Amino acid sequence: MNDLSVIAGKVLLSISAMLFIAYGLAGFVSPTIPAGFAGLGINSGDAFVEIGAMYGGLQTGIGLFCALAAWRMAYFRSGLALLVFSIGMLALARLYFTLTVEEAVTAYTYGALVYEMVTAILAAVCLKQTQ
Repeated sequence: MNDLSVIAGKVLLSISAMLFIAYGLAGFVSPTIPAGFAGLGINSGDAFVEIGAMYGGLQTGIGLFCALAAWRMAYFRSGLALLVFSIGMLALARLYFTLTVEEAVTAYTYGALVYEMVTAILAAVCLKQTQ
């Protein structure tokens, strides 16, 4: 394995872990936090549960797996693959809908898009270099 790519991959996984866990815990504690950032309305109990589960539970879980992958080489490539596929598809979907929506989007969408694209591309490069 390329040592520089392993170091870069571990840094990427560690940063991703911190961001996902922090955002996830915020969403777990109060689903209104991520809903407010994204401009989403919580109009029912189901909506509250959905925001809490997706932004709280799922993001925390992804963050914990990224942390595990940064610390244990047995999970390292799987963690990078998780970032490539899940964050990469998130970026592609966000880009598609950003380009096709009739309403204006905010800095939230553009910031998330940049983060997702950069993360997925860097993860792909590290994954390829560590074969």
